Amino acid sequence: MLDWLKNINKEHPEFWKEYLAKFSKKSNRYVIISTESTGDSLEKDVITYISAFAVVDNSILIKDSFETILLQYRFLHDNHLSNEYIIESKLLKLSEPEALKTFVEYLGNSILVGHQVERDVEMLNATLERLDCGKLRNEALDIDIMHRKLNDLPEEKEFSLEELTENYNIHQTKNDTVTEKAYNIALLFLKLKFKLGLK
Repeated sequence: MLDWLKNINKEHPEFWKEYLAKFSKKSNRYVIISTESTGDSLEKDVITYISAFAVVDNSILIKDSFETILLQYRFLHDNHLSNEYIIESKLLKLSEPEALKTFVEYLGNSILVGHQVERDVEMLNATLERLDCGKLRNEALDIDIMHRKLNDLPEEKEFSLEELTENYNIHQTKNDTVTEKAYNIALLFLKLKFKLGLK
């Protein structure tokens, strides 16, 4: 309610208006997300990496993916951190506003899926707020919660991504990049979706 009041007279960017207009119909597309950030503070920390894959009709669509490094030079400079990994990386690099705009356009009205996805959504929402946007409207599914539901486990018991991939016999590479995490989350999601009988 307070979020609605806060944004009632605010002029949102055009891409945000286009995003909101997409929710007039339901999507059958899932977007599997993994992010990396400098910490857990919604006020002080920033997202440095976003990786995502689309899942449609029980298939991971490699061509329908999103991957970018967010250029956070000001944060790195203010905190005396190295930007060497950014310079060396051959991945797409975008400023924070451009990265979020591009990601929101990619996401559309899809259902978000992640591992402990609430944290990803909170960080994305905090970043969007800095860009004069509202909060994401997408439905979100968490593979950790899906696993607990499938096995009738208590809510307070949380499982790491490593524990889940091991439990469902998904091979892990040694690199453990954000993109590999997103892909592993997609594989876990498909297994859990099948086991839970979700369409």
